[in-house]
Parts: sequence; structure tokens; C-alpha cells
Amino acid sequence: MTENSLPASGPISITAAFDSGNIVVQSISGTRATLTIRKDQDSEFYQWFHFRVAGRPGDELVLSITGLAGSAYPDGWPGYSACVSEDRENWVRAETVLEPREEGGRMTIRHRTQSGILWVAYFPPYSMERHHDLIARIAARDGVSYRCLGYSLDQQPIDCLELGEGDKHVWLYARQHPGETMAEYWMEGALDLLTDPASPQGRLLRQRARFHIIPNMNPDGSFRGHLRTNAVGVNLNREWHAPTPDRSPEVLAARTAMEETGVAFAMDVHGDEAIPAVFVAGFEGIPSITERQLGLYQRFRDTLAIRSPDFQVAKGYPTAAPGRANLTMSTAQLAERFGAVAMTLEMPFKDNDDLPDPVNGWSPGRSRQLGRDCMAVLAEMIGDI
Repeated sequence: MTENSLPASGPISITAAFDSGNIVVQSISGTRATLTIRKDQDSEFYQWFHFRVAGRPGDELVLSITGLAGSAYPDGWPGYSACVSEDRENWVRAETVLEPREEGGRMTIRHRTQSGILWVAYFPPYSMERHHDLIARIAARDGVSYRCLGYSLDQQPIDCLELGEGDKHVWLYARQHPGETMAEYWMEGALDLLTDPASPQGRLLRQRARFHIIPNMNPDGSFRGHLRTNAVGVNLNREWHAPTPDRSPEVLAARTAMEETGVAFAMDVHGDEAIPAVFVAGFEGIPSITERQLGLYQRFRDTLAIRSPDFQVAKGYPTAAPGRANLTMSTAQLAERFGAVAMTLEMPFKDNDDLPDPVNGWSPGRSRQLGRDCMAVLAEMIGDI
């Protein structure tokens, strides 16, 4: 069978022909299916999946996704459980078994449906329609202005929400890697705090800073169901040294706007496939690093670890050696170019092993709460940034 095809008859049908959908149907037998994940366009990356199964109420579905040993992050599958929903609002973790030596790495998802229709995803999806709803909702709030920074290769707008009256320019941006949907749920939480007239942290931040917020840096990859790249297979977080209109107009638009304002503080919001924890990565290896930059970054990190039980500092990425930072990545580039306090925030696709939730794992709700927590910590520090 070919990608997104439906069986002419039988108890179940499977499709991914919708916003952010991704699956290839290999075979269906009864309520069992064998599937593979489609690669990002013009790329070898694959890991994101999102599809719908329609059958009969009470069906016990057995859905096997194969070929996972060749995926972008094979270490992301051990300890992982797939996300399922029957209403597309409430997502839980399904029984998931990994057999790494079978069929090039096989993961089998089992779930008994109540309604007869089930959505299955790598993480609860964040559709472009939900993105447009977010932009419309926040742009209508008092003190918020909207700005289109430019357009993607598929001619989708790079949306930016701006607010605050201060002279310190703060840039928050998410979903350079489109499959990392927890990043835009984080944005919902951050934006809710920043625009809440009853929030003292939000009020303080609006007084002392000017915020520029890009909830989705990669709308093309998001709509196409990509894990990591844009419409032409480019990883946007390797373009910040020299973005171009034909490869990475999304980064070019954002960096051009940043050059107009300068950057005092920047947070690039992501999800990590393999590490079951929340953590940040910094800019330690940039050539022009200062003690002030490094001290403020470490203060933010350590304060967040105190304020949020979901955040920790023991697990994370290796620190770059002096002078060895990767300046193609946004955090290092912005710290070097602007002297900014910059960081990459990572949330898990799995669960947070330090504070596990067997039903939901890491979730949209926890992502939103972390967004609020990060803004509350920034409010404690904004006077010194």
C-alpha cells in the first residue's frame, strides 16, 4: 500500500492526509497494521508521526511502526510511549512495546478504542490552525501588536507578537524543529502570563522589557508533518551564521528583525527525543563570552531549578569547550553577535523521569506551566539583564 492510502474494505482504515500528518501504511490485517514514517522532504530525518485510525467501537488496535533503527534519534525510542486521543484535545500515553531487533526496529502500540476513531502521534500535535488561533487570540489582547517578519518558502507568514514598554529586547522563539510541538504549548503558557493583567510578573516584565515572540519559526515543516526541517529539507537551527532567501528565509527574517532591535535575552524552545528531562543548553564556547553573560545564564538556570520541580541541571548536553561553540545554532550566534544572555530550552518527548506521570508523560499542560515558570524567573532577573 502507498502513503496515506485507505483499504477498500476491512475493519480499520488509516490516514495521515491532514495538517501535520505523517505515516506510510505498509499493510493492514484485521485491526493490526504495519506502518513506517515518511522522511522529511529532501532529507533523511524521520521520527515524527501523526495519523488517524478509524474502526469500530471496542476495537483493540495493534499498530506496529517499523524501521525505527534508521530514524533521526534511535535513542528516542527506548522508554517512550506513543500519544493517543479520541477527541484531539485530551492525549494519554498508550501501551507501547519496542522490539529493536525486529523489522529494523519495531514499536508496537496497543489501544482499545471507545468511539472507534483514534488519533496517534509522537507528541500531542500543534496544528497550523491552532497556531493561527493563538496568534489571533493574543494579538487581540491589550498592549499586544502583531508583526509579520517575512514569509516561508511555502509563503506562510513568520508571525511575531510584540508587547511591553521597556528598553530591554527579549526574543522568544519556538519550533525551529517543527515536530517539537511541546515548544508551542510552552509559548501558550508564556504568552498567557505576559498578557495577564493580574500577573505581577507579567506586569513587571511588560514595564521593563520589550518582547518579540515567534511561536512557530517553521510553519512549512509543521504543516508537512516534518520532524526537523523546512520545505526544502533544511535544519533551520544550523542556518544562523548565514541564512539565505532560498534555503532559510525563516531564519533570515528573524535575524534581520533582531538586528533592528538588538537582543538582551533570548530563549530558543525545543524538545529532545532521547533525554527524559527538562534542561537548558547555553553558549559557553563562544569566542567573546563574558563573565556577566555566563553568570546571568547560570543564575537563570539555577533559579529555574529551584522554582520548578520539572526542571533540573544534572542531565543535558555536553558543554562546548572554549572557542568551540557552534555558531550556526541560534543560541551561540545570538550570544556572540549581540552579547545576549541566550539559551536553548529542551523538554522531553518521553516523560520527566524526575517527576513521572505514567498516564500523560510529558504533556501540553506541563509545557504550558513551564512557560509560565520561565517567565516568572525572568521577572526576578530582568533588572540585571
